[in-house]
Amino acid sequence: MKTRRTRLLTLLAAAAAAFVMTPARAQSDTVKIGVILPMTGAQASTGRQLDAAVKLWVAQHGSKVAGKTVEVIVKDDQSLPDQTRRLAQELVVNDKVVALAGMGITPSAMAVAPIATQSKTPLVVMAAATSSITEASPFVVRSSFTLPQVAVAIAEWAHKNNIKRTVTLVADYGPGFDAEKYFAERVTLNGGQVLEKLRTPLRAPDFAPVLQKVRDAKPEALFVFLPSGQGAAFMKQFGERGLDKAGVRLIATGDVTDDDQLADMGDVALGVISSHHYSADHPSAMNKKFVADFMAANKFRPNFMAMGGYDGMRIIYKALEASKGAGGEALLAGMKGQIFESPRGPVLIDAQTRDIVQDVYIRKVEKKDGQLWNVEFDVIKAMKDPGKQK
Repeated sequence: MKTRRTRLLTLLAAAAAAFVMTPARAQSDTVKIGVILPMTGAQASTGRQLDAAVKLWVAQHGSKVAGKTVEVIVKDDQSLPDQTRRLAQELVVNDKVVALAGMGITPSAMAVAPIATQSKTPLVVMAAATSSITEASPFVVRSSFTLPQVAVAIAEWAHKNNIKRTVTLVADYGPGFDAEKYFAERVTLNGGQVLEKLRTPLRAPDFAPVLQKVRDAKPEALFVFLPSGQGAAFMKQFGERGLDKAGVRLIATGDVTDDDQLADMGDVALGVISSHHYSADHPSAMNKKFVADFMAANKFRPNFMAMGGYDGMRIIYKALEASKGAGGEALLAGMKGQIFESPRGPVLIDAQTRDIVQDVYIRKVEKKDGQLWNVEFDVIKAMKDPGKQK
């Protein structure tokens, strides 16, 4: 019995050692990057955009970095956090990836954060936008945005435009809580009122009941945050309920007027004001080339998720160059403090917080050459995450 127990303990110790890996992985001519995305399920549009952007980066910049061949392994988690965690474990232990990336929603990123810490594997969050994600592990780096960045920006615009009485409507999960909190705090600080705070389920929301509550409250404006992919359904019901004709202005984070879905929204979206870190209509030469290359490869317009995936790959590639192909803490060090010009504009990865500092734009939905676009007309330069300034 003692022998069997000793053997079992030995096996368990070996398994633990295999999981809690150190950066001293076996030398290889190949470095692997594990990208976990929601390729199917409710957030499939997020996965589609991120996957296309990752492929575009590799097509443009090649699969050789620091003398090593880069292999990108894409896994579908369906935005199910338990599945995300399992896939991350397999990628770290079996595939021996030097970096994890993707993370379509906040619960997925939070599920993987402990694995990043234990295995000392940098985790590049390309989509999820809750402020606290980078605090969940010292190995998390963000290439997307945070909801406090864009919620504060649109709240400031509302104040400048004398909008005093608002209602908030957000998806009932982490980013929604951030959007609601930071919008309401800034509105109140500026002397305005939030008449009501409404929330909808993350999965399969029905907007009709909450839109009726909005109509009854009679605000000057409705502030909305919804995850990528829900904007078209919301805009349809907003129009059907006649809120646009009832004098309720719609102001939102850019997820609602998602570039990938604008064409499906129709004229009800015209005039919607939103704040975001990226628009496919951003007028820089770099972005015009990015959009043209992306559409030539995919036959659909890139959105802000694509931008997070594209820049996320840039961060990993440049860090691999700095670490000479090594993973672990050396790779993380190469990610911290990166400064570069992106199709979205100037970007800094803050060396202390590992979060993104970027311009946030105020945009209006307009029609150009028969198509709807988020046209930028104002900007807050070099905006840090307000969630980390308290």
